[in-house]
Amino acid sequence: MISKINKFICALCVMGGVAGLTSCEDFFNQGSEHVIFADQDHLNNAADTLWSVVGIMNKLQAVADRTILLGEMRADLVDVTDASSADLIQLAYFNVDENNIYNQPRDYYAVINNCNYFIAKADTALKNNRSEYGGYIFMREYVSVKAFRAWTYLQLALNYGRVPFVTEPILTKGASEADYPMYGIEDICEHFINDLTPLIGIIDYMGKENPGYGTIRSNDSRFFYFPVRMLLGELNLWAGHYREAAQWYYNFISTRLGSNSSYCTDVNEARWDATGGSWDRLVDSWSQRAFNNESYGNGDTELITYIPGDSIPSEGNYSQLRLLFNSQADNEYKVSIQPSKAMFDLSESQMYCMVTNNGRDTIYAPKNLEDHQSGDLRLSRVYSSRERTYNNEKINDQSIDKYSTRNVHIWRRTMLYLHLAEALNRAGYPRFAYAILSTGVNNDVIETDVIPYHDANDSIWLKTFDFPTSRCIVATAQGTANQNMAGIHNHGSGWTPANKYYQFPDDSTLTDPAARLAYQQEAVERMIVDECALEFAFEGQRFYDLMRVALRRNDPAFLADRIYARRGEDKVADMKALIRNDLYQPRNWYLNWNGKIGFNE
Repeated sequence: MISKINKFICALCVMGGVAGLTSCEDFFNQGSEHVIFADQDHLNNAADTLWSVVGIMNKLQAVADRTILLGEMRADLVDVTDASSADLIQLAYFNVDENNIYNQPRDYYAVINNCNYFIAKADTALKNNRSEYGGYIFMREYVSVKAFRAWTYLQLALNYGRVPFVTEPILTKGASEADYPMYGIEDICEHFINDLTPLIGIIDYMGKENPGYGTIRSNDSRFFYFPVRMLLGELNLWAGHYREAAQWYYNFISTRLGSNSSYCTDVNEARWDATGGSWDRLVDSWSQRAFNNESYGNGDTELITYIPGDSIPSEGNYSQLRLLFNSQADNEYKVSIQPSKAMFDLSESQMYCMVTNNGRDTIYAPKNLEDHQSGDLRLSRVYSSRERTYNNEKINDQSIDKYSTRNVHIWRRTMLYLHLAEALNRAGYPRFAYAILSTGVNNDVIETDVIPYHDANDSIWLKTFDFPTSRCIVATAQGTANQNMAGIHNHGSGWTPANKYYQFPDDSTLTDPAARLAYQQEAVERMIVDECALEFAFEGQRFYDLMRVALRRNDPAFLADRIYARRGEDKVADMKALIRNDLYQPRNWYLNWNGKIGFNE
């Protein structure tokens, strides 16, 4: 079966391109091979369904790089270089035209139309099959394809703001020329929350969510999917349903490894081994675990989902991210993307805390260390730069270790926990969110540090988050052999529970409970946003994190001010001159294409 899959992929890699939507013929061109098996009634056997699903995966490859670049280049943690292409510069300065290679909505609609076609045929087969849920021939594929479609529509909405929405396959010229409704982010989220939620019963009935295609070109195919529970968390978070988002994130955590296991944050970290007060020896178990390990094992992995890339450039869906971020012979050692001044400032502003003398003393790392090792250590573990001469020219030889694989990572466990913290905070539980940042959570932590601050009704709800203390072993400063849960700030800033510079934000002078809670929520939210930047720098999440909070607060400045300060607070005026679209107007955050998608029709 595996050899057949490889043949299918090889065939799909050479299939023709696809077009897009509204009067939709620009997006769905009948003449292109964008619908697999469109000329016959299929899904009658496992080979047919496998062919279709792998074909959809192949089309996802076309949007993999831009998923990262659209989320990173438009934010504040990276900057362009003298070697950057015009397309990247347009992204960074919010001046993207219709010819930009990253502004191709037809690639998203290629995925969507194939998903629509598969789902339509699957629905027909379901009605014609007498067994419950249509048997196992294609139900796991059906669930996976519904998740592919929901995730792809969410990416479209996040990047274009308003998008043509169609859930039926476009197979004729007449259908491609029809007018379709325009959906925004909230519309997309609400539709797919309703579409995906009923699948949970099917998933639980089957006992296994996704198809088992084994290893494909040395990639474990179990990473190729978007778990529905995780996706429901994301959709609810963007929709502003914070309790529901938190519950779905927890639901994924509690079921990932089965009912008798716990999918904990783990205790890997980049830390100082500072004996005798010298700051000269680093120990790093974080970076390899966080983004370089693509071994699935028993599922207790940091990585959740990636889009697989081809192994050589001639195959067509070869990721360019390694060349954009890293100095290599193929780019004459000139990178196109570099960390920004804002990224360096944020990292160095953290206070690294260390507990010594068997927990009796607390010390802090100094601020004059080289190689960006002052403050949080995560940046120094993934980024390095040195001056060198190449072709008689002085260049900066840069390495960003997050891009050493051909695959494009989309979701990982730490994102899951930080989004859980974000949802809990906005649901009214900032102390629970803070515990995820600081100590890690189990039932003892929830009982001691969270529940006492809430009434009986809230306490009942909080107890539905069951992190068994026997399985979720919260780390201590001295360490134990079986600890597996720590606060996420510990990944790079030392022993956070003892850090006097990293405390739960409160203002006891606020006597009104609602005002005091609002103060706590806004402050914890800023901590979460900063933590996401420290943890996920260069991974394509920053712009969306800023956008989500800015929309939630109805405060465009939350996003705009950070982006204008990309090159430092003293360069804000320069950045405003380069970014000619006013970022205090949310409509300018989005791409538009040919007057048919986005806010500029």
